[in-house]
Amino acid sequence: MPRLPKKRSKKSGLPSETLLYTGEKREEKIRIHVIDYDEANFIEQELTEVAACIPYKNKPTVTWVNLDGVHNVPMLEKLGECFGLHKLVMEDIVNTDQRPKIEDYEDYLFIVLKMLSIGESGDIVTEQLSVIVGDNFVLSFQEGIEGDVFNLIRDHMRSGKGRIRKMGADYLAYALLDAVVDNYFVILEKFGEKIEQLETELIENPSQKTVQRIYQLKREMIFLHNAVWPLREVVSGMRKQESPLIRESTAPYLRDVYDHVIHVIDSVDIYREMISSMLDMYLSTVSNRLNEVMKVLTVISLIFMPITFIAGVYGMNFKNMPELEWRYGYPASLLVMLVIGVLMVFYFKKKKWL
Repeated sequence: MPRLPKKRSKKSGLPSETLLYTGEKREEKIRIHVIDYDEANFIEQELTEVAACIPYKNKPTVTWVNLDGVHNVPMLEKLGECFGLHKLVMEDIVNTDQRPKIEDYEDYLFIVLKMLSIGESGDIVTEQLSVIVGDNFVLSFQEGIEGDVFNLIRDHMRSGKGRIRKMGADYLAYALLDAVVDNYFVILEKFGEKIEQLETELIENPSQKTVQRIYQLKREMIFLHNAVWPLREVVSGMRKQESPLIRESTAPYLRDVYDHVIHVIDSVDIYREMISSMLDMYLSTVSNRLNEVMKVLTVISLIFMPITFIAGVYGMNFKNMPELEWRYGYPASLLVMLVIGVLMVFYFKKKKWL
């Protein structure tokens, strides 16, 4: 089940620039992965200290510093001081309940978005991804440490394939955004499969568990909508950004990401409508089944009504009832009841009530 927005009550009353981690409690060590590259050179290494990032700040090559985990606030503060990041930016990085957004700090762009995946239980797993885009560096801060969707980008950088090694930091930021958005399509495919299964189940054998799964799916779609919808503003902001950090050569690729985001949003809206219609379908199916049961019970009642009347009349045992003394009165009454029942069944079938 996707998690709900985390409570911010523990930040109540604190100054706006106070760095306080609001995510899930973690004990793992933060991993710092650095890739420094240009068209001819490539260096990749794991760092144990933030101070080791300082030499990369002013290098003419492009540097990508990726941090897995944002729960170690002192370490993040040191990195922020190293790259001259504003306190409010650092506050948003450790506050993992941010809405996707983009902010221009002149020397760098600050981008927040949600990276989604499917957990072992089949539910959505989300983590906040914060990206700092500078002139010659990109900093990415991942909330979790279990992995990401950037392996293909790393492979292209190692092999020198594609444009990444030939382009600047803004193109790398585009590549990260594109990888996150492309992964949304994987999530949507999983949702499409779930919706198809539920539709089949609704038609063939709906149950209480079915409606529970529908409500769970509806909740996940609302969560996905909240994660994806603001991303349109983020990519649109990068496209229209007048900052020199976004080069003209990267603009066409940002337009392509924007189209993908619109596609994802449209798909999410379609799925939400389908889920809502599935709830209506379930209620209609339950109502139809109830109507069928009531129809059968009504027909049975109508068949037995004249039979009960006959049995009630001859059960009064008045003396002046000639049929009571008749030798064949009992079998004759049973035969009359049977004929009436058969005729009524035949009539109901002719009227297509059965």
